Parts: sequence; structure tokens; C-alpha cells
Amino acid sequence: MAKNLTVRLDDQLAADAEAIARADGVSLNETVKRALADAVERRRKDPEFKKRLRRIIEEDRELLERLAK
Repeated sequence: MAKNLTVRLDDQLAADAEAIARADGVSLNETVKRALADAVERRRKDPEFKKRLRRIIEEDRELLERLAK
């Protein structure tokens, strides 16, 4: 299932993204999706990011356990 998402870009970033999309022969939507997928993949490979995620997961676990009492 696809999710619609509104993203606000400043004029320069929007123009750059449109130029990339045009040069690649794809839609602006596809360009944004590719950029986000690339960003997610970089994070998945980043040990520091994974460390921060583990900390957040542990904090959330503690909170949920307190609420469940």
C-alpha cells in the first residue's frame, strides 16, 4: 500500500530535484523516492545510527513496561 506524503522544499532544492529528475528521465516523485531509499540504506549501514536506534528502542521498552504495570 502506498502512502501519500507532502514535502515542502525551498525553491533551490526543488529546482535541483526537478533538474535531476529531468536529466534522469524520471518523475520528480521517482527522484524523491530514490533519494529517500538511498538515505535509508546509508543509515542501515551506519554503526552510529544503529547505536542511536538501539538506545531509543531500549528507552521505549522501559516506557512501555512502566505503562503496562
